[in-house]
Amino acid sequence: MSSRCVFIDRDDTIAKDVPYCDSPDKFHLFPGVPEQIKRLNDAGFLVIMITNQSGIGRGYFTEDTLKKIHEKMTSEIESAGGHLDAIYYCPHRPDENCACRKPKTLMGERAVKDFDIDVGSSYMVGDSDADMGFGKALGCETVRVGEGISFGDAVDRILNRPE
Repeated sequence: MSSRCVFIDRDDTIAKDVPYCDSPDKFHLFPGVPEQIKRLNDAGFLVIMITNQSGIGRGYFTEDTLKKIHEKMTSEIESAGGHLDAIYYCPHRPDENCACRKPKTLMGERAVKDFDIDVGSSYMVGDSDADMGFGKALGCETVRVGEGISFGDAVDRILNRPE
C-alpha cells in the first residue's frame, strides 16, 4: 500500500530563513514546528524535507556543514517525539539548470520511488512559488505558508481534510 506524505520546504517554512546559512548556530526552527511534525507522524504521514541549498554550489558552505545543520534540526524534532523520514536537497546553483532544483521534481520523484508514495494523497508545504510549482508538478496538493499562515496552520489544514 502506498504511503501518504507531507513534503516540506525548510527555509521560511519550518525555520527562519538565514540566507546561505553556514552554521548550525545560525539555524533556528520556528516555535512549535517539532510538535507539528510529530502530529503529522502520528497521523500516519511520511514527512520528507525537500530543500534547495545552492549555498553549497556557490561555495558558501560545504555538504558537511549542511549535514551538521540538519543533525541539529532533526535532534530538535526528535526531542518532541517527531521525526523526518528523509531529507533531499539540491546543492546546485540556479544557473546549473539541474533536474533536482525546485520547482523541478527530481528530488520528489526519488522520494516517491524510495518510499512508495501516493502523490495524489500527499501534500507539499512551502513558502515560495518554486515550492508550489514543485508540489503541483509532482501531483500533490499544495499549502503555502506565510502572510499569516504558519506551519501549524498548514498542518491543521492537512489533518482536518476529509480523506
